[in-house]
Amino acid sequence: MTTDAFLADCRARLAFDLLSNTWNAVVLWALRDGPRRPVELREQIGGISSKVLTETLRRLQFNGLVDRQAHPDAPSRVTYQLTALGRTFLAPIDAVGAWAFEYGDEVMAAQEAACAR
Repeated sequence: MTTDAFLADCRARLAFDLLSNTWNAVVLWALRDGPRRPVELREQIGGISSKVLTETLRRLQFNGLVDRQAHPDAPSRVTYQLTALGRTFLAPIDAVGAWAFEYGDEVMAAQEAACAR
């Protein structure tokens, strides 16, 4: 990696921007086992509004990580699934999750110490 790897137009910063959004990683992780309807995603994730889920799915679709499939059934239904590119993003999400599991208590202790000062 070069010294200017985190400039505004670099690929590393793009990846960090995708990873830093609270809901991107959560939605991608929820889609890891296959296609889901929006209502199924909301139930699985919990704590996400329909509006925020829709915005997140559109953002992930815009970035090529999620595919939207409209089914011609009656009543109409839509499912979302990971693209091949989206599947490649599961490894970094898993790595961050493993880091949080291992070091989360230390981070929370540091936050509590900072608030106590």
